[in-house]
Amino acid sequence: MKGASTISQQTAKNVFLWPGRSWLRKGLEVYFTFLIEILWSKERIMEMYLNVIEMGPGVYGAEAAAHYYFDKPAAKLTKSESATIAAILPNPIRWSASKPTRYIIKKRNWILRHMGKIELKEMP
Repeated sequence: MKGASTISQQTAKNVFLWPGRSWLRKGLEVYFTFLIEILWSKERIMEMYLNVIEMGPGVYGAEAAAHYYFDKPAAKLTKSESATIAAILPNPIRWSASKPTRYIIKKRNWILRHMGKIELKEMP
């Protein structure tokens, strides 16, 4: 039972379920994912995801990650720092935002390029 999952699935798993793997837990994950997709906006799903995802050893949520890696609140992170935290996902135990490898720097730069494209699209 290992493989890719959507942000909604990860949110359902992290918010409503216990750690571990079983067919029962997977079934409940499908049920909660369905409810999340129906009842929550995409923005709310992303907000919840960013508040519960593990972003380092014992570090949960974007705010905690900002303090852990850069010793500042998330609101004070630069775009580069934010992108570096995003780049260590999905394996924040293996990689560190405060000591990025060449691979993480490459991912961070890709994220930064795409952040710029999104900002341009949002401008009227």
